[in-house]
Amino acid sequence: MRYRTLILASSGLAMIFSLAACGDEHAKTLPAERPSGTAAVRPSSPSADSLTIQVKASAQAPAKTYTLTCDPAGGDHPKAADACAALTKVKDPFAPVPKDRMCTDIYGGPEVATVKGTWQGKPIDTTFKRNDGCQLHRWTEIAPVFGPVPKVR
Repeated sequence: MRYRTLILASSGLAMIFSLAACGDEHAKTLPAERPSGTAAVRPSSPSADSLTIQVKASAQAPAKTYTLTCDPAGGDHPKAADACAALTKVKDPFAPVPKDRMCTDIYGGPEVATVKGTWQGKPIDTTFKRNDGCQLHRWTEIAPVFGPVPKVR
């Protein structure tokens, strides 16, 4: 009887600790709340913000390419206004996942996207994947930027 209680208690504690770690990780990756009355950050100059987005159903699949400009929204992106809105909601939409961040082993799919160009006067050259929890969260934060993701064939 004692051993059964010990086994149940240790497995219960392991579950509680793992859930606490997931909640902590999730809280750190969400954008910070803005104080009320502050406006969203806008790009400084329309001509400085131009992005080329390539989206693939998998690493080996052909790419679908879009161009996107914001403020005003434009380019050949199918939903440019939604994409620009998603970018302005995130504090640093193209920041990589920190090297020391622990990530859950959640696979979101084989899709891959690259974004190159300029955003808010800064050069951008980054890749988005969906191969773990951190990368999946990063993708989801600005998902409208990737447009309709091609299907895996």
